Amino acid sequence: MAWVAGTVLACGLIAGPARADDAAPDAQVKAVTQDVLSTIKQDKDIQGGNIKKLAELVDAKILPSFDFTRMTQLALAVNWRRATPEQQKALTQEFRTLLVRTYSTALSSYRDQVIEFKPLRARPEDTEVTVRSEVKQKGAQPVTIDYDMEKTAAGWKVFDVKVGGVSLITTYKDDFANQVRDTGVDGLIKTLASKNRQSDARGKTDKT
Repeated sequence: MAWVAGTVLACGLIAGPARADDAAPDAQVKAVTQDVLSTIKQDKDIQGGNIKKLAELVDAKILPSFDFTRMTQLALAVNWRRATPEQQKALTQEFRTLLVRTYSTALSSYRDQVIEFKPLRARPEDTEVTVRSEVKQKGAQPVTIDYDMEKTAAGWKVFDVKVGGVSLITTYKDDFANQVRDTGVDGLIKTLASKNRQSDARGKTDKT
């Protein structure tokens, strides 16, 4: 659905003079939203469906504010501890690539949705907060999108996204658990790598 694009618009680097690690989490979310939407509206290649360029936009503007290690760890649950350091590294990389593909596809469906942010409810000493927003579009019910963020040495990082109350991590957790149960950790890595290769091949086909 077109509104899914909103899930990727508010997670990334802070635009403007302030650095990402200096910005409040809600300010960071708002700034990157404006930056990404402005880029999409001005770039004719992206508007024309250039998936490669969309992926580059996602990689440069959005993903730097994700904590992929924690996201992968949460998605793997107990299976994370059972994986070797090499397997953990491979899983994190494949999960990151999967999200690049997913978010690029979501962004390609963006049109003129309106994203409104709720006042941040947090104390100055909080190290984990939730930035809440709502995506509105004509002819459809508003969709809530919440971003769980953690304060790290490198600034605020996203470790989960909830769309309409449904957690991205929880969705992957069930799938990953089934994959590990059936084929082991190496089997999950191979499955993710295969999905990423198929998505890359489709992107090249669509471009030709």
